[in-house]
Amino acid sequence: MKTLEIIGFKRANLGKKESKDLRAESNVPCVLYGGSEQVAFYAPAILFRELVYSPEVHIVDLNIEGTHFKAVLQDLQFHPVNEMLLHVDFLELKDDKEVKIEVPVRFVGVSPGVLSGGKLVTKLRKLKIKALPANLPDYIDVDISDLELGRSVKVNKIKPANYTILSNPASPVATVAIPRALKQQQNEK
Repeated sequence: MKTLEIIGFKRANLGKKESKDLRAESNVPCVLYGGSEQVAFYAPAILFRELVYSPEVHIVDLNIEGTHFKAVLQDLQFHPVNEMLLHVDFLELKDDKEVKIEVPVRFVGVSPGVLSGGKLVTKLRKLKIKALPANLPDYIDVDISDLELGRSVKVNKIKPANYTILSNPASPVATVAIPRALKQQQNEK
């Protein structure tokens, strides 16, 4: 899994006014959970661009005033109007403790239904999994090479490797939709 470094600084004062002042200086208030103690810190907003606005999942190397923590992004809060990043929560990774995370889906193969004129419709872009930090995948491969027109591949057809899939097993990941023109051709026959 890809690693990204974020440099942070401990927060002395916690509260609305201090958080508002930090945001005015283009910083983002953050919290690190999951370790022996909770760490409140802030980091420059520009450092979050690659982490937040990417479909990929990253392990974050948090450098808080010289102390390094391995973590994953747990939660984000955005301003409802101007979409500014307001707050970020991180979950500290322990080598012996499983973590729940959403991982992007990648389609493998060529669908016969798409070759005969259908359209591949993605229903789930990410799947929720549980795994040890060492077993976290960059993405989950979904084979669509036997997907015919009008058929779908469901979560329960995915074979997990060193992780547990927590998403609903009956949920479709992708479907090959039948276009209107093909439906008319089938009705005319």
